[in-house]
Amino acid sequence: MKPRLPFAPASALGPAAPAPADAAPTLADQAYDRIKGLIFDFSLMPGDRFSETELAEHVQVSRTPLRQALQRLQREGFLQVFPKLGWQVAPLDFDKFDELYDLRILLECHAVGRLCESVDRAGLAALSALWEVAPDQRLDTPAAVRDLDEAFHRSLVEGSGNHEMMRVHAEITDRIRIIRRLDFTKPPRVEATYDEHGAILRAITRRRAAEAQRLLRAHIEQSKLEVRHITLDMLYRARQIG
Repeated sequence: MKPRLPFAPASALGPAAPAPADAAPTLADQAYDRIKGLIFDFSLMPGDRFSETELAEHVQVSRTPLRQALQRLQREGFLQVFPKLGWQVAPLDFDKFDELYDLRILLECHAVGRLCESVDRAGLAALSALWEVAPDQRLDTPAAVRDLDEAFHRSLVEGSGNHEMMRVHAEITDRIRIIRRLDFTKPPRVEATYDEHGAILRAITRRRAAEAQRLLRAHIEQSKLEVRHITLDMLYRARQIG
């Protein structure tokens, strides 16, 4: 009997994520987006094994671009490959996530300190316009809030003017996105994000570096705890259904 993969065929997944405007997505890019989506949605769960043949049928792409996508995901730490045994979704390593969150805190707190001292802080007004809004003007769609939250933290690091910090921060953001995106699936967490971002921005605007860093550190630490709890709960529910 042919093994059944624990996810829907490609036709049920919707369109792949768009490529940058200046480049059309290759077949490998499309396969990468679809497989990563399966991992992020826990359709392919941590520890699940699959063969290239099985996955090629479900993603509806030939073996060469599929293999390129799989190798890219392997380099990024989302997949593991075992000779003659096939591929496996990498188990979630919360110790590694803790290390990445610690590094993120260091980068963002340093950036906030620089931002508090900076003469050019034109971007603060734009951030305040997005985050310091009345409750009835706040976004409540998880994907929209997630994207807005990532842009907020990215903007803080960009305010440092340090391009290497920006590069490393972008890599960290991508590596923790699989769990971090879940922080916005609960309405209380969305409300807390707006409130905490507003408080951080007010401290930066007043050039209170120590206060802004304290608030930022607490904000990220709380988010880390919340997403761990939500992730474990989702994994438990997915396994019960499976």
